Formats: sequence, C-alpha cells, structure tokens
Amino acid sequence: MGIGPVDWVPIPAGVVQRGTPTGDVPKVAEAYADTGVPIEWFVKEAPRAAIHVPAFRIARTTVTVAEWTPFATDTGRHVPDAPGPDHPVTGVSWADANTYCRWLTERLGEDIRLPTEDEWERASRGDDTREFPWGDEYRTGLANLVDMGVGQTLPVGSLPSGASPFGVLDMAGNVDEWTSTLYAPYPGAPAEVPPVEHWAADPHITRGGAYVHDRDLARCARRHAAYDTDLAAVGIGFRLAANA
Repeated sequence: MGIGPVDWVPIPAGVVQRGTPTGDVPKVAEAYADTGVPIEWFVKEAPRAAIHVPAFRIARTTVTVAEWTPFATDTGRHVPDAPGPDHPVTGVSWADANTYCRWLTERLGEDIRLPTEDEWERASRGDDTREFPWGDEYRTGLANLVDMGVGQTLPVGSLPSGASPFGVLDMAGNVDEWTSTLYAPYPGAPAEVPPVEHWAADPHITRGGAYVHDRDLARCARRHAAYDTDLAAVGIGFRLAANA
C-alpha cells in the first residue's frame, strides 16, 4: 500500500475569535440543556479572545485506516477495526498520533505535526464568530453525530455540506480529533474553570466530537478531552497539520 501526498488545505494568517464570551456561557448551556451537558463544561470556553494565527496547512480530512496501515505494519502497531479503509482510524493514542506524524515526516520530507488548538479553531471557524463550521444553525445531516443515528464512522469527507469556511471536512463529528495543546484555562478564564482536569485520560485537548457524541461537540468553540481510556469507544482520531 503506497503512501500518497497529503491533501492540504492552506489556511491564511488571520485572527480567530477563539472561545465564547463569558456572559454568553449561561445562554449556551441553556441551549444545550437537553444533552445533559453541565454549564461547567461550557465555561472552559471563556473568555472569547481575538487570537492571531500564522498561516499553516491542515489536512482536508482525518487520517484514514488505509493511511494508518502502512505505519502500523512498519512499526508493529495495531490496525483498529473499521467498516472500511476509507473510514477514519480511531482509538489512536496521542503519543501514537505524534509518532505517525514523525514517521510520515521522514517519508514525505515535510514537517508534519498535529494542529494546535488555536489552529484547529481557526480552520473550523474562519474569520467570523460562527457557531458551527458551516454557520450559526445546527442542522442534522451535516455532521456524523449521535442525532444522525449512523452508529459508526462514515468514510472521510462523506458530508461535504458541513465543510468549514476554508473547505476543511469533518471538523464536526465522525471522530474527535487530537490537538497538540495541553489543557489549561484560557487567560482570564472564570475562577471556577479547573486548572487541571484530573479526570481526563489524557491531558491534551480534542476537538470536533465523534459519532457517539451530541451536537454540543459540533460547536467550533467546544473544548473537549479524552475522558475514557478506551479511545476507540469514544471515537478519538486525528488530522495532520504543517507550517505554511
């Protein structure tokens, strides 16, 4: 199985309106009260800040089973079960995702890595304050989340109408995505935001939500983590990034 070039999407330098205004958090929590998500999970998004993000590149879709398999064969790692080779690989630890990036760097001759949390939100949200990658209103069918009822991953890029402003696909749903960023409260966060999430299985931020998650995780601002050691069960995957 060959190793093809990455389908990069160039993201221009710009400002991302990262996070959620502190005063809006109660309203957001109320809007998603039916999901059972407590307000404490949303307050981690506060405050909103204008963050300059240098130009970078991000993969149009997450890493697939077909792309993972040569690495797994070469390094003796497991190939997770999946409905097909064009589905996203899941159950990958943060450490193994980084090892894959280094392995691919050696083979393609470019410095490949995981995106930072700010880069991920920039690629998802673009230049405005949209709630979801496709706009301000949630619509079933634009992201493979629990409301679609699929019950498993879809082949990457299956829902192009849910693309971000830059044309990045699957930034909401299908798999929850590793970033390179360790969890910490945003500067100026409300006092109740925990300095450390001791209950997380891994301290790195994930973004986007998986097919097992509810629509709150489709939000561009939503910060998550791996809260279960069974990374396949919670749908953890990853996508690649590189400098411009």
